[in-house]
Amino acid sequence: MTRDRRPHGGTGALLRRRHALLGTGAPLFYERPLHIVRGEGVWLYDAHGERYLDAYNNVPHVGHCHPKVVEAIARQAATLNTHTRYLHAGIVEYGERLVATFDAPLEMVVFACTGSEANDLALQLARFATGHAGFIVTDFSYHGNTTAVRAVSSASTALEPRSSAVRTVPVPDPYRPPAGLAGADLADACVRRVQEAVDALHADGLGVAGILLDTIFSGEGLPQVPAGFVERAVGIVRAAGGLYIADEVQPGFGRMGDHFWGYRAHGVVPDVVTLGKPMGNGHPISAVIARRELLEPFGEARHYFNTFAGNPVSCAAANAVLDVLEEENLVARARETGEYLLEGLAALRERHRLVGDVRGRGLFIGVELVSDRGTREPATAQARNVINAMRERRVLIGETGRHENVLKLRPPLPFAREHADLLLAALDDCLGEAETPA
Repeated sequence: MTRDRRPHGGTGALLRRRHALLGTGAPLFYERPLHIVRGEGVWLYDAHGERYLDAYNNVPHVGHCHPKVVEAIARQAATLNTHTRYLHAGIVEYGERLVATFDAPLEMVVFACTGSEANDLALQLARFATGHAGFIVTDFSYHGNTTAVRAVSSASTALEPRSSAVRTVPVPDPYRPPAGLAGADLADACVRRVQEAVDALHADGLGVAGILLDTIFSGEGLPQVPAGFVERAVGIVRAAGGLYIADEVQPGFGRMGDHFWGYRAHGVVPDVVTLGKPMGNGHPISAVIARRELLEPFGEARHYFNTFAGNPVSCAAANAVLDVLEEENLVARARETGEYLLEGLAALRERHRLVGDVRGRGLFIGVELVSDRGTREPATAQARNVINAMRERRVLIGETGRHENVLKLRPPLPFAREHADLLLAALDDCLGEAETPA
């Protein structure tokens, strides 16, 4: 078959070709989709040479096309790329280095290619280790898109029949608490729901295989959960024979600034941790980290193998990511820039009635927009308008939360104060426009 080698034409022509090929249901950001052709650091460039500040993409964790990562990929690709059924020093050396960043007794790793695969494998591991089938997740979470993982992603199944082996529990969100609860009362109410979920799984004869938590509760809009909630919830699950699986696909690798791994903010070490997106700075690699007594028997019984998982090129990319994080002190950068950005956003809240709440840690921040601060009515349409207006000002952000009204700021870690200033100035303008009657 002869390929069409004609020039792409304008963005409109490329969009029509995409719709014909991928379908109109294939997601695109923004009302006016971007035709991005190049990335560098915290910047993206479109087909017309226009530059956009990337305050959204967490996959290029150490910056788009970081030279050290690019060089590591090219060097290894020019030497060898194969699967893990051959011995390769690079794979073992990276795995040892990665595992060393975790707390004991997390000491073994299995590689996969995506966060969805990592979470799928973690579910298999928990069911195998416990002999139980039931899982507990929070009530608007996202953990991936395989069939098994979609069944425990409550945000995905909100409009579909949910697996009978899954129970959902609310996150104690101080900004939107049930029945006006606060503090210890709020945490107590949500902990009781975890116990109820455990009891329901036992009553149905499923038992409890585990609880799966995104350690910053990304899907729910980054609520600032009360101290001790996660530890107490995990205690209930472990007492029932289940495991704690920490999903670090989004918050991990230092994004939260104060900790390299998000689970440390909650004071309890998981039994299993899943990694993905930023691990290879865009090269597809993910992992499951777990206790030896869990992974050894699972591996011997299941002989898990994934053709591309943990290949030498992916491991070279991932190893370079760890190098850059250390050499450029990017975890501290995330903390410092994040604090500066939170201060600037708090000032915007004082000026703009649309801003109901500002929260987050490091370079993972949510700005909740409301149409009325008293009732906290979600300003979903205004949030969409602000995101598109920011795109027109060449600053890229996203949204999260069950009402799609939380602006999600999650830039690459080289994001610095000067970039935060550009974001804050653009957001100030866009919020002002959104508040002005048409």
